[in-house]
Amino acid sequence: MKTHNALPSKRIPVAVLGATGAVGQRFIQLLDNHPWFEVVALTGSDRAIGQKYYETCHWILPTPMPERVRNLIVTPTMPVEINTPLAFSALPTNVAREAEPLYAQSGTVVCSNASAYRQEPDVPLMLPEVNPDHTKLVSKQQKDRNWPGFIVTNPNCTNTGITIALKPLYDQFGIKRMFIVSMQAVSGAGYPGVPSIDMLGNVVPFIQDEEAKMEWETRKMLGAYQDEQIALAEFNISAHANRVPVPEGHMVCLSVELQREGSIDDIAQAMTSYSAPVISRDLPSSPEMVIQLRSEPDRPQPKMDVMTGNGMTTVVGRLRKDPVFDYKMVILSHNTIRGAAGGSIYNAELLVKQNLLPQ
Repeated sequence: MKTHNALPSKRIPVAVLGATGAVGQRFIQLLDNHPWFEVVALTGSDRAIGQKYYETCHWILPTPMPERVRNLIVTPTMPVEINTPLAFSALPTNVAREAEPLYAQSGTVVCSNASAYRQEPDVPLMLPEVNPDHTKLVSKQQKDRNWPGFIVTNPNCTNTGITIALKPLYDQFGIKRMFIVSMQAVSGAGYPGVPSIDMLGNVVPFIQDEEAKMEWETRKMLGAYQDEQIALAEFNISAHANRVPVPEGHMVCLSVELQREGSIDDIAQAMTSYSAPVISRDLPSSPEMVIQLRSEPDRPQPKMDVMTGNGMTTVVGRLRKDPVFDYKMVILSHNTIRGAAGGSIYNAELLVKQNLLPQ
């Protein structure tokens, strides 16, 4: 894999696929004034095609719609009518399954937030703080599928914080098994999402497909690249997924059994001292602190901690002994920034650094 340290000589033109939805809007927000990327094309559903972005997008974020994109004309997602080296996909899974390969076939690199290709053996499932070497799969994907472009995915938003928090423990102590209960924000359901009558004063103990994703994706990301494939990490996960009436921020209560003993101070030190691999540290979206470990008995809390590190830091608290497993903790991650649009942008920055993205 080639690497370089030079910044792009000019901003790379990018498209946002599915730009009018909740995650698409977050892409637009985070890409505004990005030092490496410039949004030049947007796609949307049939009702939006041919209209200016500001005319068809019901903007739901608290910051204003960026001026740079207001007058861009929304084009169809299919057939492929745009020609940019990079596209960020905020498409629904069923649309992504059909559309993303068309972009890769046309020579575009697709950084996808959709789940359509996460389990494909030749598609990287990426967190730059955790597994930047998994982009070695790109050459196999291009060769086997005869694509000049390729697809890279980021994980399910709940798995993002889980995997980042576990990475230093897996490296230093190994993992046997874990038990997870998620409390997932309503923004994870998109917009308009879950009806308010179902959420206000309530907890919904079911989210379609979420538990299966939590029980599998972390094993791929913590797995090892071997012989042009990823050998899944060998531990078991039992997961429960719940939707809670919180706007932003997915929380997870996690209990973990380790392969090798370590004191609670050892566990805390492993997490607080963890740094991203060198190649992922100084990118525009790199958090200054990968994991923030809080010592207060009642933190983290979404209302107070979700924007730590501009929403890119994983916050861990309530680290303590577990009477059944070894240790338990609470993990908080921003689901639409680090767990969605911000994660895809961070992946694209890594691809630039690895010289895998056309300039």
